[in-house]
Amino acid sequence: MKLQLALDLVNTEEGIELVKEVQEYIDVVEIGTPIVINEGLRSVKEMKAAFPDLEVLADLKIMDAAGYEVMKASESNADIITILGAAEDESIKGAVEEAKKQGKQILVDMMAVKDLATRAKEVDALGVDYICVHTGYDLQAKGQNSFEDLETIKGVVKNAKTAIAGGIKLDSLEEVVNVQPDLVIVGGGITGEDDKKAVASKMQKLIKG
Repeated sequence: MKLQLALDLVNTEEGIELVKEVQEYIDVVEIGTPIVINEGLRSVKEMKAAFPDLEVLADLKIMDAAGYEVMKASESNADIITILGAAEDESIKGAVEEAKKQGKQILVDMMAVKDLATRAKEVDALGVDYICVHTGYDLQAKGQNSFEDLETIKGVVKNAKTAIAGGIKLDSLEEVVNVQPDLVIVGGGITGEDDKKAVASKMQKLIKG
């Protein structure tokens, strides 16, 4: 099980300073969609250059022109690239094909997918590396989380690894860990804390426990 730190509401420079605090306790650093929109893929390249031993995920949430976008993210040294589960099968196939060519991994974000079990099965058959249940910011504000969704996809996914994102904090992490995802994605649960290092350290212990 790996711990991924999601950087969403910072710029690249602030993000690098933040990762310096917690780098020994995280496995993957995510350049969130807002940073990519604000700064482009340079942010991915700079993060990888700063932390060559960490995996870097580019949260592009690809919907179309998938092969091309995966190629561009790969050129910027992303290790993992995201595509939406709501994308066409052809787009997901194109993303997987290009990622394999480049030695990269594809994470499918299942945000806004209505029939999770059916779509997770379909996406799993397309050869993706990770399938991620994700409660976005707008639903987190209404008190929703992805914990039950994780159990749903764990029941049907045979090949891909599973991941979970959205509103995970230290006090809810144990519940997540019990369902055994391969990747736990935490944003504000670390970045919003005063002692980021202490929280990340506790989270890593729970995950590796």
